[in-house]
Parts: sequence; structure tokens; C-alpha cells
Amino acid sequence: MIISERIFELLDEREITQQDFAKATGISQSTISDWKRKKTNPSSDKILKICEVLGVSPNELLQNNKEELDYIFVSKGTEKYELVMGYEKLNRRSKDRLLGYLDALKEIKSSKE
Repeated sequence: MIISERIFELLDEREITQQDFAKATGISQSTISDWKRKKTNPSSDKILKICEVLGVSPNELLQNNKEELDYIFVSKGTEKYELVMGYEKLNRRSKDRLLGYLDALKEIKSSKE
């Protein structure tokens, strides 16, 4: 299945019209129609916006994969991004200590619930 076919499958599942999809993504209706008629794919710069509107990850769209993912996306400049980047800079011993601290925090939270 090519990417555009997957997009139209998702549009049908979500009952989104091509017109509404065009408005939400900022992609012209004629471009979207071309994908269907000419069996072409969207350009790579449009993939993230398409995924956002359809509520799927790039992996789900590009791979036609509905499996649970074992990774997350974080935006640069966010607190989560800073945490991940800080973690990556730690040595193995420090990473282990931080993970131990995280486990301890989870236990404290669960005991309070």
C-alpha cells in the first residue's frame, strides 16, 4: 500500500472529508485529489502535519503499522527534551542512579494512592 492509499484509508476510518482534511493540513484540495487520482504520495515536508491531523505517528502512516510503539517523540526546547538530553549526557553509573530514583518516586506515588 502506498502512503496516499493509507491516508485515504485513514480519512475513511475517521470520516474526514477531503475538504476538511485540506483545511486542517493547509494542503490544497487539488493536490490531495492528485494523490488519489494519480496514485502519488505527499511530499516529505507534509508528512508531520498529515500525521497530526490524522492522529497517527509517522511510523503508523509510513509503515501501515498499528503496533504499539516503543519510542516517543519530544519537541526540542521542551522540558521533556531537556530531560532526555540531560540523561543521554550522564555516565552509566549516574543513569542507573537516576533510574533508581525514578523507581523510588513511583513507589512513593503508588503508596499514596
